[in-house]
Amino acid sequence: MNTFLLIVNVVVMLALLGVLYWMQKKHISFTKRVFAGLGMGVVYGVILQLIYTSGSDVIAKSVDWFNLVGSGYVRLLQMVVIPLIMVSIISAIMNLKGKQNLGKMSVSIIAILLITTAIAAGVSIVTSLGFNLTSIEIQGGDRENAQIQKVEERLADVKDQTIPQQVLEFIPTNPFADMTGERRTSTLAVVIFSAFIGVAVLGLDRKKPEQAETFRGMVNAVYAVVMRIVTLVLRLTPYGILALITKVTATTNAEEILKLIKFVIASYVALAIMFVIHLIIISLSGFNPVTYMKKVLPTLVFAFTSRSSAAAIPLNVETQTKKLGVSDGIANLSASFGATIGQNGCAGVYPAMLAVMIAPTVGIDPLSWDFIVTLILVVMISSFGVAGVGGGATFASLIVLSTMNLPVALVGLLISVEPLIDMGRTALNVNGSMTSGLVTSKILKENDRDTFNDQSRELDSAAHA
Repeated sequence: MNTFLLIVNVVVMLALLGVLYWMQKKHISFTKRVFAGLGMGVVYGVILQLIYTSGSDVIAKSVDWFNLVGSGYVRLLQMVVIPLIMVSIISAIMNLKGKQNLGKMSVSIIAILLITTAIAAGVSIVTSLGFNLTSIEIQGGDRENAQIQKVEERLADVKDQTIPQQVLEFIPTNPFADMTGERRTSTLAVVIFSAFIGVAVLGLDRKKPEQAETFRGMVNAVYAVVMRIVTLVLRLTPYGILALITKVTATTNAEEILKLIKFVIASYVALAIMFVIHLIIISLSGFNPVTYMKKVLPTLVFAFTSRSSAAAIPLNVETQTKKLGVSDGIANLSASFGATIGQNGCAGVYPAMLAVMIAPTVGIDPLSWDFIVTLILVVMISSFGVAGVGGGATFASLIVLSTMNLPVALVGLLISVEPLIDMGRTALNVNGSMTSGLVTSKILKENDRDTFNDQSRELDSAAHA
């Protein structure tokens, strides 16, 4: 009987994928197909929840098949992330013209990311106090206790490194190993290595222009091929979102979420406030926030469903360059930096909220200015090198809580709602990186306002689908 039900579930998923394919053939816009995938996935996931229970064998096996599309799509994006970062940054730097300056780009992007992370920590502190969140209210079962043990094991690794030692981790010793994603800071290490190559080409222009031009031609050719691969992969976005959101909806345990509903609501209130602050920053920079939201929504939907800032890099870059009018260099730097530095959701909102909840249990007044200022500074510093994949917030929280000498058990107690909140955090992370790219392009006068204001502009992946 279970086999029959499994086949029925898979056939329904294939039918929904077929609907998206039909929409693509009818040249329905990319954005509409993304939201169609999201909507159908939510409805189908809820139906599966109503028919079965979230932990049933049928759902588990069905999701295993759904993962061929959902996780398969995320893997394809991860496949192209490192090649995209490398050739994009090398190409952007080696093609820098007189007025363009790599240092100004990097400083502006990182500064915006860190400032918004500090603001996110402040918002989280106010929200936590407003909802009167305390760790005493949260009780754990066997699953949570097992997670606490894992958290403590990870904490041992964190404590072995001082902050200066963690910063040293950004510098690549073996760039080829980092290209495999071997380390937590591999993405940032690849960015640094690629920047060195780009700068070296600029230096070669003066001494050996022929060799520089030969290398420039090779990189430009590789860049064109990689961008074509990105286009092919991004065409699959609506299908990937359908499968990913179906999995999330079908496997979410509503009872466990209700137990921690106060924390979930507080988290999303803090995330929503930060989204509004991003829009205010964009508006103050002279851009229409409504136009901005219309153009970035598909990217945010993917970030929300995939829970991976790193996997969102290709879509992030494509959105900035093709829809927002950001130059290639700024778009690639902001997307790459934003996946590992100053993540507003994972490194800003979440660790600060946990710290405020825990502080009273060890006799610290969370309203004291000493505690608040120290917490915001620690959050900013610890935001360097947070992995841009699911679980990055846990690592950031461990660093912040251990630096503040606070117990870390609460990180494990929240395992049941972690995926649900991580979806919103990841969307905020990606929005923060796009905000930093857009604002930097305005500061350095490298934004194409015609592209930003063009309401008909779609991603290449959609336009040529």
